[in-house]
Amino acid sequence: MTDIRSAAMTAKAWPYEEARKLLKRWPDGKPNGEPIVFETGYGPSGLPHIGTFNEVLRTTFVRQAYTELTGGAPSRLIAFSDDMDGLRKVPDNIANAEVLAANLGKPLSRIPDPFGTHESFAHHNNAMLRRFLDQFGFDYEFLSATDCYTSGRFDEVLRNVLRNFNGVMDVMLPTLREERRKTYSPILPVSPDTGIVLQVPVTVVDAEAGIIAFEEDGKRIEQSALGGMAKLQWKVDWAARWVALGVDYEMSGKDLTDSVVQSSKIARVLGGRPPEGFNYEMFLDEKGEKISKSKGNGLSLEEWLRYGSEDSLAFYIFREPKKAKSLHLGVIPRAVDDYWQFRTRYPDQPVEQQLGNPVHHIHAGKVPAQGLPLTYGLLLNLASLPGVADKETAWRFVQRYAPGTSPDSSPELDTLIGLAVNYARDFVAPALQRRPPTAEEAAALRDLDSQLADLPDDADADTIQNIVFEIGKTHFGKDNLRGWFGTLYETLLGSSQGPRMGSFIALYGIANSRALIAEALAAAG
Repeated sequence: MTDIRSAAMTAKAWPYEEARKLLKRWPDGKPNGEPIVFETGYGPSGLPHIGTFNEVLRTTFVRQAYTELTGGAPSRLIAFSDDMDGLRKVPDNIANAEVLAANLGKPLSRIPDPFGTHESFAHHNNAMLRRFLDQFGFDYEFLSATDCYTSGRFDEVLRNVLRNFNGVMDVMLPTLREERRKTYSPILPVSPDTGIVLQVPVTVVDAEAGIIAFEEDGKRIEQSALGGMAKLQWKVDWAARWVALGVDYEMSGKDLTDSVVQSSKIARVLGGRPPEGFNYEMFLDEKGEKISKSKGNGLSLEEWLRYGSEDSLAFYIFREPKKAKSLHLGVIPRAVDDYWQFRTRYPDQPVEQQLGNPVHHIHAGKVPAQGLPLTYGLLLNLASLPGVADKETAWRFVQRYAPGTSPDSSPELDTLIGLAVNYARDFVAPALQRRPPTAEEAAALRDLDSQLADLPDDADADTIQNIVFEIGKTHFGKDNLRGWFGTLYETLLGSSQGPRMGSFIALYGIANSRALIAEALAAAG
């Protein structure tokens, strides 16, 4: 542990760089041994998605790094649900949408659950969030804005906003359009008549008592802002939450950069200290456009997990958080294989390199030792071929290639085979189109077939790969081996790219591979 702490102090991996901000924030630890507070926020008007996973996971990486840097200093991760927000629009694809439409403007926690299973719409979605976080084993504490407001937990920070009303307005008004300035209020009262969260100007009647005044339908109303009778406007709400909960660290997307600036100013007005953190870059679709839930151009968590492992997604999320990255189905195979490459290297790396290895952070320093006998890419090539469209068939090939493996003894391999079969069946196989070889290519293929015929059925991948190389040199020359491998991929597999051919032939079997060559030669005429 001492070696890890020492190496972590200078490690360049971004979670350590972030965690060291907390060491500077509290050089002697937080007063009275209080835990460092990490937070992630969640808007429960929709269901948890890949962005939710992304933010909680990245925050967890920083929390783990802080634990290593301090040798186990206490910390907490709060998953905060903004369920006092007024519902602004009816989400897409919600059953019984008329229930939501009839309650627009009300706090999410005071709208009936359209699914009919929970106390409110927010309670339903909060339950989904907690189930989601539990599914992936996150260590967190759940907090609800509704509970914090109605229980009185936020009463003192609400009074603080009222006491510093002008200071908060001085921060916010310069950031607003002139028309918006006329109606802006940092406090949003809940209508005593309709229960709607009102966007109306508010005056402070008595800050210490928490009394505010506003107009609704031409009538002046005085009421308490405490106990859930009002909520704070976004940015003010964020800042107040930081102050009330003692938040030390919170990251957010680049689209909230300005919000972080304004909320940090407001936190200082309230006498608090803004948390450490950073703004991560957004994910892009295949066209390089920002992913939008409303556009539906993103990749769902369910889609990734149908074709790639959870560890591969964590690996993809870990790398370069401040760089915009494409997030679409095409990145999954590479992410899976890259994860396994880094995991394979980990045991033999010195501790300094281990701390920079993504798998160290994905597995919280407890990296499983078991490796894989073949790559996901190779499995995709196998599962894309005729007659290998199911997991059981694929396993028969794998067990011949890697004797001693089985679904029971190699559960991660078993999972990976199933994922590869899904991906190959849905995306690879339908796009394959084998072309007939040219006369020159056919001669090389006949030579390969002849030499394969002389090999035993259990010839290893390296032996086969050497034969493939020598035939390529003979027929295409040393400088055009790329052309030879392209020929093999295009005529045998129907793809412009492919695997290490020695490994593929060993996996698919010499007899089956010769059958592919025979089909290609027949197509040449």
